[in-house]
Amino acid sequence: MSARKRVNSQAQRRTSRGSLSDQIKEKLSYSESFLKRGQNSPEEDYEHAEDTFQIALRYFEKGPIQTLQSKGKIMEKHLKTVEIVAWKNGLAPEEIDILLNVALSGKFGNAINTRILKCLIPATLISGDSVVKAVSWFCVGKCSGSTKVLFVRWLVAMFDFINEKDKVNSLYGFFFASLQDDVLCPYICHLLYLLTKKENVKPFRVRKLLDLQAKMGMQCHLQALLSLYKFFVPTLISVSLPVRKKIYFKSSENLWRTALIAVRQRNMGPSPISLKLMLGSAKVRPVKRKWTSNSIIPVPNSSSYGREYGKKQMSLSDCLSNNGSFPLEQLHSFHQLLENIHCLELPCQMGSVLNSSLLLHYINCVRDESVLLRLYHWLSQTLQEECIWYKVNNYEYGKEFTNLLDSIIRAQCFLQEGFYSCEAFLYKSLPLWDGLCCRSQFLQLVSWIPFSNFSELKPLLFDHLAHLFFTSTIFFKCSLLQSLKELLQNWLLWLSMDIHMKPVLKSPLETTLGGSMNSVSKLIHYVGWLSTNAVRLESNSTFLLHFILDFYEKVCDIYINYNLPLVVLFPPGVFYPALFSLDSSILNQLCYIMHRYRKNLTAAKKNELVRKGKSQFNFSNKTYQEFNHYLTAIVGCLWTSKPYQNGFYQEIIDIDPKIIEEAGIAEYKNSLNLIHHPALLSYAVSFLVQEHPEARTIKLSSVRGKKWNWYLDYLFSQGLQGLKLFIRSNIRHSSAP
Repeated sequence: MSARKRVNSQAQRRTSRGSLSDQIKEKLSYSESFLKRGQNSPEEDYEHAEDTFQIALRYFEKGPIQTLQSKGKIMEKHLKTVEIVAWKNGLAPEEIDILLNVALSGKFGNAINTRILKCLIPATLISGDSVVKAVSWFCVGKCSGSTKVLFVRWLVAMFDFINEKDKVNSLYGFFFASLQDDVLCPYICHLLYLLTKKENVKPFRVRKLLDLQAKMGMQCHLQALLSLYKFFVPTLISVSLPVRKKIYFKSSENLWRTALIAVRQRNMGPSPISLKLMLGSAKVRPVKRKWTSNSIIPVPNSSSYGREYGKKQMSLSDCLSNNGSFPLEQLHSFHQLLENIHCLELPCQMGSVLNSSLLLHYINCVRDESVLLRLYHWLSQTLQEECIWYKVNNYEYGKEFTNLLDSIIRAQCFLQEGFYSCEAFLYKSLPLWDGLCCRSQFLQLVSWIPFSNFSELKPLLFDHLAHLFFTSTIFFKCSLLQSLKELLQNWLLWLSMDIHMKPVLKSPLETTLGGSMNSVSKLIHYVGWLSTNAVRLESNSTFLLHFILDFYEKVCDIYINYNLPLVVLFPPGVFYPALFSLDSSILNQLCYIMHRYRKNLTAAKKNELVRKGKSQFNFSNKTYQEFNHYLTAIVGCLWTSKPYQNGFYQEIIDIDPKIIEEAGIAEYKNSLNLIHHPALLSYAVSFLVQEHPEARTIKLSSVRGKKWNWYLDYLFSQGLQGLKLFIRSNIRHSSAP
């Protein structure tokens, strides 16, 4: 081409675009007008910002203009425009689609691509087609390794915002092949952990993972995939894996969570996750609102509905007939759930099931492990990364966070199943918890911890709880004892059901029934240790003893009520303070527990005799001896008035009977029987007053013979049913002792 032709062509291009100075002035005017936002009305600011943003979007879509010497300034201005809009209001699906292609196509340098990926904050959903197109750029080889890593991290962070996950799952083989990249491997493993279904587990993939593990060593991300594969197809993996690995992937503060919270705060109005089905398009303008639990917990919406959102024409019949699935937006009653349970489409964001009783019913019915795995991942991301208040002791949003925890607890109660993600959250937050903020919610989360090996849980959880227990008020001590009682009940229910059927989600804890009983026994001994020290610290508080004995009411009936081979007695530090209590309700509760222990031990002994020692679980003689020791002590105190025999005072009260006699204390032998016991003395006085209302003096020693039996009937009529059951089952009497 001649020089004249080149000059003419350049002149024509300059003429078509205008002069360079005119273009720079035009772009600068946009920048100045963008910076002046807020001086006009909100409506004008919003419309002008949209125009500026669309210009910036078109700039990146077309690519950089190579002939412009000032392209750096213009590019920076457009990039800042995109960042401001994205971080403030979020991006629509089609806008994310454009920017993903820009970032991965290699049109710009690594620095620009990184900034674009960091500002890809969805306002609503992310199209599965956009992800597929973005991954296709990996094959071109134009994006750098750091860009690939950042993109995969973005996919993991935004996983629950992606609809049409089946399209992303179709790339499973491509992602799996990327495991050979040492840098990408941890992030690809995390992505595959979210995508894996049972049909994705193949023998050749298992072999590949085992080869990688042999090459790289025991890596957490590889263990995660192997554990998941073994969960879906146990027969394919014979190697032993670490028992119950709680956290496989690093829970680092990713680059997008804070922005997602900010977007949810500002974006209010109809969205593709609204409850009502919208059959048309609507422009939504962002309005400020407070941070609430609903801004984190999404509203149920189906993927098909998300695909159709924004179309101008969409009939109800089209929505209902989409892929033969029933959209969640039309699910309003349990009757509809029963009629459409076979074609119900799961929501794009699994966190939405927390506030939907119908979806919780669905989860409980379908018994699909992958559904719970998705829910656990959402909970893990939300609790560990979005709710970061416990890391900096920032309680600004305490009430809103409390509402979020309440929603999680209600879902656990509904499903009667603890979430492993909440357990991992407790491991991280309890060391930093002050025992005050969200106390009720934290203790309820403790009560729903899934069954596990107690020895593993103790350093992660129970040691921290013990520290708080001993340094807190009596009210906290009682609250924690109540939570531990509920935890024990949930474990016992889980184990009693597991004997007959498999749980909804198989426990990664592979153990025998004997190992399970050992964990339950250690939990009971742990509570006994807490209780013994708490009684001493709180000076034998009656209020505290009520909660301690409530726990042992559950413990004493394990064998009969739950059909589990376990009987654990309370420690002496609980038994004797209750026996010497000044409160009649404590003594009555103690007698009831002793009565139930007798029933359980008798049933266990009969069962052993029937099976003639062939049972795997036989109670040791030490358990029976310990119970007989307690039984002798309580009968000697309340009935025979001979507690001084067999070294009672020397062993328990540490007082030589000769010292008591030398002190001149009269009738010390009868001081703990049914008449003179401090907890029952008022009943004896009331009984004698009723018998002799005109008498001026009362003689407790007159309660003998038939009057003793009348006195017993009087005690039983006062609501002391535990004492009644204990005496009738353990003492055979025809008259006074």
